[in-house]
Formats: sequence, structure tokens, C-alpha cells
Amino acid sequence: MSGLSRRGAAQQQADAVAALRRIAFLLERAQASRYRAEAFRGAARSIERQDEQRLAALAASGSLTDLPSVGARTADVVAHVLRDQPVEYLDELEQQYASAGASLDAGAAALRERLRGDLHSHTEASDGATPIQEMVLAALELGHEYLAITDHSPRLTVANGLSAARLRAQLDQVAALNRAVGPFRVLSGIECDILEDGGLDQDPDLLDELDVVVASVHSKLRMESGPMTRRMIAAVSNPRTDVLGHCTGRQVAGKSRPPSEFDARAVFDACAEHGVAVEINCRPDRLDPPHELLAIAIDAGCDFSIDTDAHAPGQLDWLAAGCARAAQHDLDPARVITTWPVEDLLARTHR
Repeated sequence: MSGLSRRGAAQQQADAVAALRRIAFLLERAQASRYRAEAFRGAARSIERQDEQRLAALAASGSLTDLPSVGARTADVVAHVLRDQPVEYLDELEQQYASAGASLDAGAAALRERLRGDLHSHTEASDGATPIQEMVLAALELGHEYLAITDHSPRLTVANGLSAARLRAQLDQVAALNRAVGPFRVLSGIECDILEDGGLDQDPDLLDELDVVVASVHSKLRMESGPMTRRMIAAVSNPRTDVLGHCTGRQVAGKSRPPSEFDARAVFDACAEHGVAVEINCRPDRLDPPHELLAIAIDAGCDFSIDTDAHAPGQLDWLAAGCARAAQHDLDPARVITTWPVEDLLARTHR
């Protein structure tokens, strides 16, 4: 095999991996079954590890399914790419993706263009679907300048929340990634559970080391309005809190859940007073805060963070939903901290 043909085979292999990852991304964005997306990501990792000559031989003999994590459907995608043939399934998903993005109005599209990053994302370290590296790769491909990794805190055991030791190990991963992907910035962070008394569920000294602390209520969501208001005000008054995450905890799709009840004006006044951004959560099953509360937060003078709360790489592309909701209220983009350069953002969040 000549050097030129080896380079050609290597490029075909890279194209096959890219096609599998793109399919997974589009499935995640469309909220398809997690297992479907994971099948394509697993196949991509398997194909990427193969010697290019062995890969070509397996494709020629129709034996790609002999490889780990490669099934009939993913093998068919790889075979088509290696033969330089179009992948019909990928083309269908791309058409659906283009159609979904066509409805964004001018104001929302302009705000989306100004966003530089995302301050709320999860990895397989807690309840996300993929390693941190795949989340960062997707953020880079979307044109982000930064991404905060905010896995859950230890009390949220159902989401495999990170102990202090596990979070410290993740900080080492983040530091190593930053050496490799600069000038892109991977921001260290946490989605910290707001305890019943308004405390934050992690070692305060460790929180001081993080770039971003998103504080969210995940338990006792049906608490009476008075105690819930005091609980949330205590959390946003904590100097370590940077963002108030999905403030009502509501679920508007799937297994629905009503919003928590609290004095929204009092909570948002406290956010404005203490420089805590109110999250505009873009998850299709959350869309939090509701429009009436978003209007109150804007009137209170709050800043905002438009975040995806992504649990898989494709979900990082949900930012447009938050931009559409913000644009409905004519929110000044300067009040959206995720439009800020990373240096300005860190000047605000660093303790």
C-alpha cells in the first residue's frame, strides 16, 4: 500500500468515525433514546481504535460486526463511508436538524450568535452519558469558547454526585484538558445541591477552587413557599454561588412536575443584590424559569446565564431554545453572562 493510499484510508477511517459521532450528536439533540446515541458513540470509539488496514479488510469481507460495539446498523454506516457512498440515515437526521433550526426569529438568532459558552453541563462522572473529553469536543465543534463542567454534588446519590475526592480528581482532568485544547477553556464547576437550610452541598474550601458554582434545588421541591423562599435566598446570598440553576425545578415534558412555590420577587432581588445570575435553562423538558418568573427576574435587575444543562454532547446545541425565550422578553444581551468573554466571566465568578 503506497503512502498516498494509506493517507486515503486514514481519512476514510476518520470520516467514518465523524459520521458515527455526528449521528449520535443529532440523536442526542433530538432527545432520542440514550441507548441509540450510545450505540453510535461506542461504535465510533471502536472504529477509531482499529488499524486502518484491518478495518479495510473487515469492511471488504462484510465482517465489521466482528468489532466490539459495532452492530449491523453502525457497520452499515461505516461501510457506506468507506465506499464513499452517502449515508441515508445521516442525511435524514441532518434534514430534520436543519428544519428544527429554521424557526428561530431574528432577535433570538442574534442572541445565539453572541453566546460564547455554556455554564451547566454533565459528564459520565455523575449522570451524563459521555466522558468529559467528548463534551469538550462537541463544544469546540459548536464554536464555543468555553464550557463549564458542573457534575452533581454528593448528596444527589441518584445522580452519582461527586464526593470531594472525586471532584478533586476531575479538577486534574480539567487542568490536563486545558493544556491540550487552548485557547478554548474548560471551566471547573459543580451543580451544587441547595440543602434544606439553604446551605451548599460541598466542602466550602473546595467550592472556592472552582470557576463556576451552579446552585440548584433537587429535593423537597414541594416545600411550602415561605421556607422555600428562605432556603433559596440563603443559597444565593452565599458568596460562593454564581448561578441559580433551574429555579422552579419544574418538568414540562415526560414525567411532568409542577414548579416549586416561592416568593419570586424576593429571590430574584437577592440574586440581583448578590450578583448571582439566574439560569435560563434550555432543556426541552424544563424551560425554566416560566415566562412570568422570567419577567420578574428581568424587572428585578438580574443577570442571566443561558445554559443547556446538557447530559450528552448533542444536547449542548439546545442553546437556541433559551435564546428564543429571552428574546420574547427583549432581554439585553449584555445581561447574559454567557455572552461575555471568559476573562470577564471569571472576573465575576472567581472568589
